[in-house]
Amino acid sequence: MWYNTKASELLGIDYPILQGPFGGNLSTVELTAAVSNAGGLGGYGAYTNTPQEIFEIDKQIKKATNKPYNINLWVSDHDIPQSGLTDEEFDKTAALFKPYYDEAGIPLPEKPAPFQSRFENQLQVILDIRPKVFSFMFGVPSADVLEQCRRSGIVTVGAATTLDEAIFLDNAGVDMIIASGFEAGGHRPSFLTDAESSVTGTFVLLQLMREKIKTPIIAAGGIADGKGIAAALTLGASAAQIGTAFLATDESNALPIHKEMLFSDAAKYTTLSRAYTGRLGRGLTSRVAKEMTGKEFGYLPFPLQTTFIAPLRKAAIEQQKWDMILFWGGQISPILKHTKAAALMNALIEETTAYFDGLKS
Repeated sequence: MWYNTKASELLGIDYPILQGPFGGNLSTVELTAAVSNAGGLGGYGAYTNTPQEIFEIDKQIKKATNKPYNINLWVSDHDIPQSGLTDEEFDKTAALFKPYYDEAGIPLPEKPAPFQSRFENQLQVILDIRPKVFSFMFGVPSADVLEQCRRSGIVTVGAATTLDEAIFLDNAGVDMIIASGFEAGGHRPSFLTDAESSVTGTFVLLQLMREKIKTPIIAAGGIADGKGIAAALTLGASAAQIGTAFLATDESNALPIHKEMLFSDAAKYTTLSRAYTGRLGRGLTSRVAKEMTGKEFGYLPFPLQTTFIAPLRKAAIEQQKWDMILFWGGQISPILKHTKAAALMNALIEETTAYFDGLKS
């Protein structure tokens, strides 16, 4: 059967369908558990959480499901130079975004406080709580950490946006590698070169990886139904990861207006932009993203740009100025149909089964 893949075996799941782990407070225990309980692999994006918060979240997930699940972290969680952020750099950004703050009728924020990396402390929690799956983006943990995971029975999953990154992860010895195509919503997890030049499509990247690496591959980006899963498996993927379709369900922590937009005509248009966080990410096209194209020189490094933009985003939500907000979403958004995670999972399984059954008949 189509669902008997190396991924299903490694991850201990019934169906090789993974829910993309959303960072930035968009993940929920409810969604993670719903997907895992339906036979897939639920995922929780925890890169913005403190170690104690991750510990508590994990306890809640374990109460909600006895099935495998994934916790995701960012290996590189900031782009701030050692010298820090200068007043001159901040003033340049403030001047660039001042018209939007003026439009919202709020003052410009103060210069963001220095950021302290959380990854090492978060990593210790992962090793303590031992989720079935630990996935990571923007790089790969040390060989020692990967070995500790192996000894603890934790399956490790890295993310690649290029063939070079896939080979790098393959050589590092991770258990599975995500082929993250540029169609995907959210941040581009590039780590060997800049994200703007790491924009290979999912199915091209998948085929290149299939030729060059032995590690099982998870296809991600531009997949939201059974035909997409079948295409990924046919081209050599061992599993498919689906993000935007799960983000649009009631169980995610996306704002109601965010979900509404994903099911609207606005979903036909997406943009890759650094304007909102300082790192390149895909969301539904906004006026700010369009007007800021070509002005990337004026953004703060991640995550200081996120901190700087936060008051503007809050004001825009309160004032319902939706064109000022970048709502995360992938290019596949216009075909979304389901608002319940369990219904989406059932549809994905039934559609994929029907496709492969059709090939036999």
